Amino acid sequence: MKKLLAVVFISVFYYNHQVTAQSDRWQQRAKYQMNIDFDALKHQYKGSQKLVYTNNSPDTLTKVFYHLYLNAFQPGSQMDVRSRMISDPDPRVKDRISKLSPSEIGYEKIISLKQNGKALKYEVVGTVLEVTLAEKILPKTQHTFDLEFEAQVPVQIRRTGRDNSEGIDYSMAQWYPKMCEYDYEGWHSNPYIAREFYGIWGDFDVKITLDASYMVAASGYLQNPDKIGYGYGKKVVEHKAGEKLTWHFIAPEVHDFMWAADRDYQHDVVKVDDNLDLNFFYQTDTLANVWKQMEPYAVKSFKIMNEKFGRYPYKQYSVIQGGDGGMEYPMATLIMGHQSFGGLVGVTVHESIHSWFQGVLGTNESKYSWMDEGFTTYAENLVMAELFPSRLEAQRTSNSSYRFLAKSGTEEPMTTHADHYNTNRAYSIASYSKGAVFLNQLGYIIGKEKLESGMKRYFNEWKFKHPNPTDLKRIMEKESGLELDWYWEDFVGTTKTIDYGIKEVTPGAGKVDIVLERIGQMPMPLDIVVSYKDGTQENFYIPLEIMRGEKKESIYTKTTLLADWGWTYPEYSFYIERNLADIERIVIDPSLRMADINPDNNTYPTILKENPRFKGEKMK
Repeated sequence: MKKLLAVVFISVFYYNHQVTAQSDRWQQRAKYQMNIDFDALKHQYKGSQKLVYTNNSPDTLTKVFYHLYLNAFQPGSQMDVRSRMISDPDPRVKDRISKLSPSEIGYEKIISLKQNGKALKYEVVGTVLEVTLAEKILPKTQHTFDLEFEAQVPVQIRRTGRDNSEGIDYSMAQWYPKMCEYDYEGWHSNPYIAREFYGIWGDFDVKITLDASYMVAASGYLQNPDKIGYGYGKKVVEHKAGEKLTWHFIAPEVHDFMWAADRDYQHDVVKVDDNLDLNFFYQTDTLANVWKQMEPYAVKSFKIMNEKFGRYPYKQYSVIQGGDGGMEYPMATLIMGHQSFGGLVGVTVHESIHSWFQGVLGTNESKYSWMDEGFTTYAENLVMAELFPSRLEAQRTSNSSYRFLAKSGTEEPMTTHADHYNTNRAYSIASYSKGAVFLNQLGYIIGKEKLESGMKRYFNEWKFKHPNPTDLKRIMEKESGLELDWYWEDFVGTTKTIDYGIKEVTPGAGKVDIVLERIGQMPMPLDIVVSYKDGTQENFYIPLEIMRGEKKESIYTKTTLLADWGWTYPEYSFYIERNLADIERIVIDPSLRMADINPDNNTYPTILKENPRFKGEKMK
């Protein structure tokens, strides 16, 4: 009965995906069946893989490509050389790959590969398998690839591997020959350098056979708990020494499959609601009490995300001790477990939120890392502010980090491929911090309410697809009624910065003349909030002409709409029908959502910034 329900669930999942797919955006389909025989003494395994590949594209394919990620963990690999040549290497990697012995390296060796029963010619080029097809894959056809392979698990250096610093036996990420994605831009057969991933939507049916002393955690749904003696949250049957068990998992509608195994895992199960279980796999040697404290916060995080961004569509999610920090995968994450309570909650919240922006939306995070890491950071800031009110200003940390990069002279456009940033710092701040700033500032441009409704619409319209930046832009334009090309073009495509200032405030006859100046290269609409000495406030809103409209927002008690500002004009003048003596202060964007790199010139009188009376004060 359980197997029947799983098949029905997968069928419904696939049908819903098909009928809601964008009519002008095709995407390939993969169905994996894998059987793995694991030798824990040698840290090696043999695998058979049957891949049913559906070409939904209008193109005829003469080649296909597979990722062989484990080959990166060999001396002289591109990942090794990149880590040793970059000016600010990841401290977890540095030159460690170059020092691996033959028994410590990772590899994937192809034993045989067939297409519809016919042997194929192929060549292993580093972390990519280049395959010449025996027969062309025509549009709208389905082909079956049968692959036999052998692999060795490397000592854990980055994300995947064995015997990590916390003593986890196996973290099995990027562990199998994975078909590269082919989309409207063509093949994406990038070598593995250490950063982001992109995969085909599909279904995984995976059987893992290994020593019975191990507990296995994985992306999908466990199909055979009775046969392996595995109950709800714990093993209920003891097995003989040397005995092997086969763990059978099914993961529907995902673009990757990860698993981990350890002999000392504790497994807790906590319900978010009747349709979602959270699984926690961790060692019980130390800090078990911290994991127990963290679990209800993970539950709250999922509830907040479901409400704010859209319903998590699977019936389980697993938080697994086994990473070298934290790394997201469909239906699961690998994280370091020996952390403080705050650190454990933070990494769990961040990695689980990836389920929305990487696990379900499936953006090509190699090309658009900011749409995954940045949006996850933005949502994390919101969630953590609800979980811990003291973190209410977390978004300002992203702003400060971006401002530091923008002034450093090392910033690169967010259009840069994740692997090709010149420094790890430029990649990290652009992807995480500037990506978060992008969304927060978008709320400033179109209004907080429109951003919130737009993000829900984006998730619901593009889940189980591969949205790109333009897809997001069109959602936000439809939601707000504004043109937003200029924002994407400048903030994403360039390193132009925002810097506005109050140039002059001059008293006149029954009025005050104000001159604003655009110092930075990037134009923005402006909120100019004037606080009067009688305790009232007024927002003077200046739209950009190229927006072709105005935002509708209700965070200020009174807003006066001014004429549009044409982006080429360096100055803008307006007046207030009050006496200068009535004005206590004038501030450009007191909400601090605009990423102005020099906020010091945003206030009049300038001495106000030194007045402790106004430090941290909220605008009404």
